[in-house]
Amino acid sequence: MNETSTETLSVVVEREMAYPPEKIWRALTQPHLIEEWLMKSDFKPVANHRFNLRADWGAVECQVQTVEPNRTLTYTWDTKDLKSVVTWTLTPTSTGAHLRMEQSGFRLDQQPYFRGAKVGWPRFFENLEQLLARID
Repeated sequence: MNETSTETLSVVVEREMAYPPEKIWRALTQPHLIEEWLMKSDFKPVANHRFNLRADWGAVECQVQTVEPNRTLTYTWDTKDLKSVVTWTLTPTSTGAHLRMEQSGFRLDQQPYFRGAKVGWPRFFENLEQLLARID
């Protein structure tokens, strides 16, 4: 039997942050801030906007899927071999916000990409938190 598996894996990172959702949203959506914690970008928080994220090793092609200011942001994350979706969710808390990021769509045969994301996203979160501590 030649069935193709449709099972996929996801990487989820969640943090409680002592910053209001509006401040975190700015860091997630303004290109000059995205560059400081993630990669160079020509991002715009507009549905269907195509953008890329660039680093020394290459680029990621992306397209904005959903934008709910200060709440939810979803975009595709496509490389030559990986087609995935990144979803950011901001939930207000009494002390700031709960930030959740899920990158979904890793096929079972994409373990190197999956492992890389499991290591990479927590580092990006650390960079994001350092940026948030510096900006107004």
